[in-house]
Amino acid sequence: MVENKAEQQQTLAARLGQLDKRVQEIDALVAMPDVASDPARMAPLMRERGRLMSIVDPYRKWRAAHQARCEAEELLETERDDEDLASLARTEIEVQGQIEEQLLGEIQERLIDREEGADATRIILEIRAGTGGDEAALFARDLYQMYCRHADAHKWKIENLSASPTSLGGFKEVIFALEGEAVFRRLRFESGGHRVQRVPETEAQGRIHTSAATVAVMPEPERLDIRICEDDLQIDTMRASGPGGQSVNKTSSAVRMKHVPTGITVSMQDEKSQHRNREKALRILTARVYDLYESQKRAERAADRKSKVGSGDRSQRIRTYNFPQNRVTDHRIGYTAYNLDQVMQGNLDDVLEALLEADRAEKLASLEMPGDAG
Repeated sequence: MVENKAEQQQTLAARLGQLDKRVQEIDALVAMPDVASDPARMAPLMRERGRLMSIVDPYRKWRAAHQARCEAEELLETERDDEDLASLARTEIEVQGQIEEQLLGEIQERLIDREEGADATRIILEIRAGTGGDEAALFARDLYQMYCRHADAHKWKIENLSASPTSLGGFKEVIFALEGEAVFRRLRFESGGHRVQRVPETEAQGRIHTSAATVAVMPEPERLDIRICEDDLQIDTMRASGPGGQSVNKTSSAVRMKHVPTGITVSMQDEKSQHRNREKALRILTARVYDLYESQKRAERAADRKSKVGSGDRSQRIRTYNFPQNRVTDHRIGYTAYNLDQVMQGNLDDVLEALLEADRAEKLASLEMPGDAG
């Protein structure tokens, strides 16, 4: 067991050494005049350096403490007959060992949190009505309002991008953006299937129905994180559909945009301007493509372990909202609380914290190769 732990630390040290070397390479690059004078080259390098230094800085301190402990152990070995020096060496070994242990824990925590996009401050959130007809659309509306109330409580900025309302006031689909501190880290586990059990407004006999909606939470990447090549886009324009009469759009303002390599398609007609529809469609398309690529990376990294919290797959049923019992249940971690009325008012902090803690505990338990997080 001790040997296994030592081997893990050696593997960790080797991986951290590679990250340190990359920081040194970046420092050499940004010191070059042609790079320093080119913002398009400098920006991504400095962003990468900033991410790496959150790991490399405590690693360098850990390496210094490790070196100091090794030197103290050598001193103890050679100066055993000198009680003063031996006592000093033993104290140094204990102090530097504690520093090593503390820094190692900090490094592991930071490696766990280094998932690409986890620090994103902007996300695009999509909610779609599933099975259940009008009641599912009303549930999609309720989820939208729940997340907006939660965003308001955390002072996140809300921007509505697209909506397909129903005659009863629900949503077949609603897409909106949230911007604020830790927004993706806190909401990233909301992706998946949400199920509601309640008596619908349209139910005359008081029977409980089960309906569903799906949620997708995607970090909105910076322009430098992903580039969508114009040659990979297929863009069609058309007249926006409407209720008829004078409100029919007589110009081709609606946009359908397809990313040919992935087949991802976005249609947008909410704005009267084709330019604005195209702009919104590209934002949503970029987020979906980025999310697809990052999901594939996460799946590869997690291929050897089954996540308790979940992969973010939209087909996965993650939570049930039972109105008659005022109960909310998250099936991934066995979380149950009888405060659904508060949850629907946006008080999601308890369930979100439970999900974050379960994810952290699982990753710590399975952190056999910490370098894989990089």
